[in-house]
Amino acid sequence: MKRVLFVCLGNICRSPTAHGVFRTLVERRGMAHLVEIDSAGTAAYHVGNPPDHRAASAALKRGVDLSDLRARQAVVADFEHYDFIIAMDNENLNELKSICPADFKGYLGLFLPLTALSEREVPDPYYGGPAGFDHVLDLVEAASEALLDRIAAELNQ
Repeated sequence: MKRVLFVCLGNICRSPTAHGVFRTLVERRGMAHLVEIDSAGTAAYHVGNPPDHRAASAALKRGVDLSDLRARQAVVADFEHYDFIIAMDNENLNELKSICPADFKGYLGLFLPLTALSEREVPDPYYGGPAGFDHVLDLVEAASEALLDRIAAELNQ
């Protein structure tokens, strides 16, 4: 079993999108029994709230349902539970590093460097238009494929 946590600032746009896309991909590959997935934010602004309606709408157009997800804040205990803690950008990665225990042996890093994409960070679409949410989905879909390939390879070792 591998456990994956996606993290952005408020856990209402990027990380729930990654959560939903990755969950859908894991289910399509028949690996739901092997991979646990969650998402969180480094800030507590939206704890308990569903994903942003624009993120949910854009995801649903691609067959990804985010309706069951609710925002929560990342906590130190996450480092004891998850094998992969994946930040959407450097700001949130730095926040995670500030609470990461010294003995954490999992992957703590950015999502996009797992791919061949030239972009390094998943941009925050919150203050932009619909195209930003579609761009996030494009990036997250590519990174999710790469991450699941990596996890599948680790599980097959």
